[in-house]
Amino acid sequence: RAQGAKALQAALNRKLNTNVAKNIMLFLGDGMGITTITAARILKGQMHNQSGEETVMTMDTFPHTGLLKTYSVDFQIPDSSSTATAYLCGVKTNLNTVGVNAAARNGICKTQKGNEVTSILKWAKDAGKSVGIVTTTRVQHATPATTYAHSASRKWYSDADMPASAKKEGCTDIASQLLKNTDIDVIIGGGRKYMTPKGTWDPEYPRDLSSSGKRQDGRHLISDWQKMKVGKVARYVWNRTDFDAVDPDTTDYLMALFEPGDLRFDVERDPTMDPSIAETTEKAIRILSKNPKGFFLLVEGGRIDQGHHASRASMALHETVAFDNAVAKGLELTNEEETLTLVTADHSHAFTFNGYPFRGQSILGKSPLYGKDMLPYTTLMYGNGPGYKVVDNKRPDIRKVDTQSKDYVQLSAVPLDTETHGGEDVAVLARGPMAHLFHGVQEQSYLAHAMAYAGCVGRDLRHCESRPQHTNTKRILTPLKLLPLYSCVIV
Repeated sequence: RAQGAKALQAALNRKLNTNVAKNIMLFLGDGMGITTITAARILKGQMHNQSGEETVMTMDTFPHTGLLKTYSVDFQIPDSSSTATAYLCGVKTNLNTVGVNAAARNGICKTQKGNEVTSILKWAKDAGKSVGIVTTTRVQHATPATTYAHSASRKWYSDADMPASAKKEGCTDIASQLLKNTDIDVIIGGGRKYMTPKGTWDPEYPRDLSSSGKRQDGRHLISDWQKMKVGKVARYVWNRTDFDAVDPDTTDYLMALFEPGDLRFDVERDPTMDPSIAETTEKAIRILSKNPKGFFLLVEGGRIDQGHHASRASMALHETVAFDNAVAKGLELTNEEETLTLVTADHSHAFTFNGYPFRGQSILGKSPLYGKDMLPYTTLMYGNGPGYKVVDNKRPDIRKVDTQSKDYVQLSAVPLDTETHGGEDVAVLARGPMAHLFHGVQEQSYLAHAMAYAGCVGRDLRHCESRPQHTNTKRILTPLKLLPLYSCVIV
């Protein structure tokens, strides 16, 4: 009762922050459905020898919450590129397409032309803000790619991944668009092999042919990027030592690519070689915040999704905890009065939290109640995926199996090589200027429009125009005639 009374009073005391958002930070947990948030909360507490259920994640402290409908134009359950186009560009689109509206078709280059849509990262850059992307995947992956690229296929990471017909019709790969479309101040993640010519040895894994360069056009995009920054302090790094040596106060641009492809899972990360997502977030903010006009930063916990696809719940949840630590670092380094901070997901997974485990029982453990077949099952399971292990109509006996291992593959009901996404709504959590706009149940595409309004970027500048320059000056505003959804964002 005391706790309830305290929470109530805090809600009653809360005042709406209607400031203009100088900075916008969007923390995107890829595949971080509500079940994942709940399970990760418990794990975070249990990692500190608590029972876990009562733990408060950093994202739990955000005062404003809403739900987002994630379906794409052509599928009930979406992928990461169609959802990213929704929440970054304000336009719902088709599965597997990046930065294009739904008139573009998956893998068909000629449908891309004229249907490109720009993202809030570009809107922010055009408004004079600094911009950055931080991810635990390759920087050419669906989520970060949507901030800068337009592609009929999310899989066209480099020109080597494109069919000859697409090249002939004039489409370009995602990695090359990283350099030419928008001037991005901070780029942190993985994806070295998509930036270098075929056969180029990777500096970290020179004996691994799968890590070597993939480009067929002979371009060395990292060198090209450096040449484009003449007169600026532009640093490229690929390891922890060089990353730590980057001075944010004197650095204009930073490209940090720590792996040939995606980064390692946090529990498998070598901290002497690769920084954590909290550390990369900190470096990005310190570089971007030098701009007096503010910044836009996308931070993606991208391997939450990949842990789920492998049905390795431990991996997915540890990634979520690391992601929450990055959220905490972001709040620590910014001022809530001028920084809008959002935490959300692109989609969920076929992931369940079930049974009747006792309070404080390991979230990665087994239910105390057995099934009708007199065999135990884990608290966390998947509806489908590689964990289908029924043999002769019998489930495996896991009584002596360590289900808390990072490598344990949870049981699933349907056999698939990789587990699928889920289709239920995802949460959006908000704090800072105009955070109250993120409320109720909205289409996922609403997110880009609300962020842009709060930060006075893009087409709808009413929030800035309604704020008088002097307290004694009255301004008569003409209502803005809003353009149709697509024309607000088409290049």
